[in-house]
Amino acid sequence: MAYGNAAQAYRQNQTLGSNRIQLVVMLYDGALRFLEEGKRAIVAKDIELQNTKLQKAQKIIMELMGSLNMELGGEISRNLLALYTYVLDNVVEGNIYDDTKRIDNAIKTMSELRESWAEVEKMSRTNPEILNAA
Repeated sequence: MAYGNAAQAYRQNQTLGSNRIQLVVMLYDGALRFLEEGKRAIVAKDIELQNTKLQKAQKIIMELMGSLNMELGGEISRNLLALYTYVLDNVVEGNIYDDTKRIDNAIKTMSELRESWAEVEKMSRTNPEILNAA
């Protein structure tokens, strides 16, 4: 099995064995990784890599937006949607204008949200009922 296929199989098995909160944390990790890589590409003036990495981050953010249940989540979902919209706007504008400050804004917001979800995930290990509420 080629390395790429082995890595893909590992990621797929890791994802299938994860609960919903872990999946959200994994999405944040991916978005943050692509944001950092996109920012480095801006600094290096590698427009093609910048665009590729920041578009990957955008797709993850849009996936997070699409996963919100506005009916069940109420105010929390509305607040998350507003934050995701803010982040997405910063990523798009940062990509268009080669602006690392906008990417930094996105990274800061996503990092704070990721830490909150990681804390919920940590709490869910000792209190599995949290998973039913997520």
